[in-house]
Order: sequence, then structure tokens, then C-alpha cells
Amino acid sequence: MQVAIITGASGGIGFGCATKLAETGMAIVATGRNETALAQLAAAVGDPGRVVTVQADLNTPDAPRQIVQAAVDRWGRIDFLINNAGVGSPKPLHETDDETLDYFLGVMLRAPFRLARDVLAHMRPGSAIINITSTFAVVGGLRGGAYSAAKGGLTALTTHIACQYGAQGIRCNAVAPGVIQTAMTEQRLQNERFRRLNLEMTPHQRLGTVDDVASTVAFLCSPAGSFINGQTIVVDGGWSSTKYMSDFALTSRWTAP
Repeated sequence: MQVAIITGASGGIGFGCATKLAETGMAIVATGRNETALAQLAAAVGDPGRVVTVQADLNTPDAPRQIVQAAVDRWGRIDFLINNAGVGSPKPLHETDDETLDYFLGVMLRAPFRLARDVLAHMRPGSAIINITSTFAVVGGLRGGAYSAAKGGLTALTTHIACQYGAQGIRCNAVAPGVIQTAMTEQRLQNERFRRLNLEMTPHQRLGTVDDVASTVAFLCSPAGSFINGQTIVVDGGWSSTKYMSDFALTSRWTAP
């Protein structure tokens, strides 16, 4: 039985990735900060023999060792690491203080780096690391700030791991979602300008779902994705790779804020 570690699994994309991979028959080590949500995840998996939850703050010194040890103690192996934990509501560069910068980089770059470093010793040929980045690591993003910096660094880490450890049979890829409907984006999507920026500039006329991302992650963990290495797969309906504008956007009268 293959074993996958998923960070940020107490909600949103992480929760979806954990349940999706469990559906394929994998054992899951799910980590997050919300103990109640982790218990709900364990219930959703529905098989106590295939899930371990670890409540942890990834910025603490001992978190990576604690998470990796939970997998090794229970199953003696690690096949996949899904670095998903993230932080929302960034501010542009000139509004970002050092405390915010350190927090964003800690959760979304330093923690994935440390976890990847610790799992490598337990990975066999055929294993893989998947980093959840963002379209803000692919194109410039308004108000990206520390978020863009962290996700961009995670993209570079992805290609390094793919090159350095690919010969050992360990792949590494990134999945870069656009705006996905989760609790983290709910408030932003209530802003009409933000909603239009995404809906009216996406050729596929709907917002992304958690399952869109989780299904991509599951594909990269499957035999069908076994020759994909060092890539970023963007899951955004075409938002970042086209200059599309809907008829509504092209024919509407836009006014200054």
C-alpha cells in the first residue's frame, strides 16, 4: 500500500487531495492545524487503518520530523509528499512588513523545503513530491507580495528536486491552481472586481473547484503520470495562458473605482 503525506489537509485543496488519494487505495498522513477538521477528514476516509492525522504548525522546528516519523512508524514507507499548506490574503510589496514576509516564506517555502529534505531518505524509485504553487508563480499577480515570492521559490525548488533526484526514481512536479472556490478565497470572491477579474478573463467560464486540483494531483501520483518530471501543471481554465475577455467584459462600460 502506497503512503502519501499531505500538508494543509484540514481544509480546501489539502482535504480534497487527501480524500482523492485515499479513494485510489493509498494510506494517508494528513497534517494541519485544525484538530477538529482533521478528525472530519479521518471520518471522510472511513478506514482507520489507512489514515493518520498529525496536528502541527509547519513553522515549528520539529514539525517535519514529527510528520515523517508518523508515516514511517505506521507504514514504514513514504511514496508521495503533497506540499499544499498555504496562507492567503497577501499584500503588495510596499505594504508587507518583515513579520508577514517571514510567515509566508515559512509556511509556503521553508516548510516544503524541510519536509522534502526529510522524506527523501524514505522514498523509493517511483515516489514523487508534488508542490502546490499558484498562477501567481507563473504570471505577475496584483497584490502578490510575499505570496508570489514564496510560490515562485517553490517552483524553483520543484525543478531542482526533479533534476537532483530524478535519477534515483524520485519525481517532482508542481500544480499551480488559479482561483479555486475554498474557504480561503470565499471572501475575495465576494468582491465584484476580483470575481470579474477571474470569471471574465477565463475561457472556461467557471471557477475552479477543489476536485479539479485534487484530480491533477492524483494523476501525477498514478502510473499514467510516471514520466512527468520537473513540470508545472496549471489548473486555471486558461486564465494565465490566454488574453481572453468575455463578451460581457468587452461590451461593458468600465468605470474608475
